[in-house]
Amino acid sequence: MKILIIGNEDRYRKYMPDLEIIRQITMVFCPRGASDEELLAAARDADAISIDPIARLSGNVIRQMPKLKIIQSEGVGFNGIDCQTAKEKGIFVCNCKGANAGAVAEQAILLMLALLRSIITGDRLEREGRQMEVKERLMYEGIAELGDCKIGLIGFGDIAKAAAKRLLPFECEILYYDKNRAPQELEEEYHVSYMELDKMISTCDIISLHCPVTPETVGMVNAEFLSNMKTTAYLINTARGDIVDNQALYDAIVMGKIRGAGLDTVYPEPTTKDNILLNLPEECKERIIFSPHIGGITTSFFRRAHLFNWSNVETALNGKRPQHIVNGL
Repeated sequence: MKILIIGNEDRYRKYMPDLEIIRQITMVFCPRGASDEELLAAARDADAISIDPIARLSGNVIRQMPKLKIIQSEGVGFNGIDCQTAKEKGIFVCNCKGANAGAVAEQAILLMLALLRSIITGDRLEREGRQMEVKERLMYEGIAELGDCKIGLIGFGDIAKAAAKRLLPFECEILYYDKNRAPQELEEEYHVSYMELDKMISTCDIISLHCPVTPETVGMVNAEFLSNMKTTAYLINTARGDIVDNQALYDAIVMGKIRGAGLDTVYPEPTTKDNILLNLPEECKERIIFSPHIGGITTSFFRRAHLFNWSNVETALNGKRPQHIVNGL
């Protein structure tokens, strides 16, 4: 048996679990960004593919791999994979659902707190010897505690649930919107209240994105969305950069339509220096706090994910149905 691994070889080897399949299978590594030709030349006869969540895998490659049985995302993301072609060929596409939920939830709350406490500006001015200047200013302008805020979660999957669980001790009001409302007992378990999207956007002090990338959600956070937010509100994105219209967010920040944003994900990825969101006017630039898409890449996540991924590949190669199938097969 052979597996094509599209991603960082050092990372895969570091987190490789002690499983029998690893001693039985031949591994072929290709870097993220390898061409179709390079992938096929390396492992056209592979039985399985494990792939970096932001890598791309075309239908052209999938169609030319006659032994392929499973494509396993290393993480949660899978939108770079041609899932329809895989479905047509009877090939499972699976992800590692839920493995990074707690880690990403922590990152979302970190960004919320960093914005409320003006952490970037405060750090800069402290280093410049201007501590009392920023302290006096913030005492006058006011600092909101997280417990004073209404938090709106868009999407109510694993990460949103983990965020709600971690927000509860802060004593903030937690609202959510999802296209399918959760059962009442689940709402009670997580201490959340359902609200229609438009009303939630205009009501909450912090809007946190936790929805997947779909044709319906790409560019969902557009000019109209942002204009409906409170001018004192913050946007948090630990989901995918594709959900946010960069120009619309730039304009909203510059024009003061929202107070700020915390972004762990930015479109396109990798982020380049000419991205419009990295080039706000000087007086606005610290109103966006960035983190380099690290929300879900904790050590614990990789240990959990790689153990699950290899076990799931083994299940499929043994002719059984794997878990967390995302292509409707």
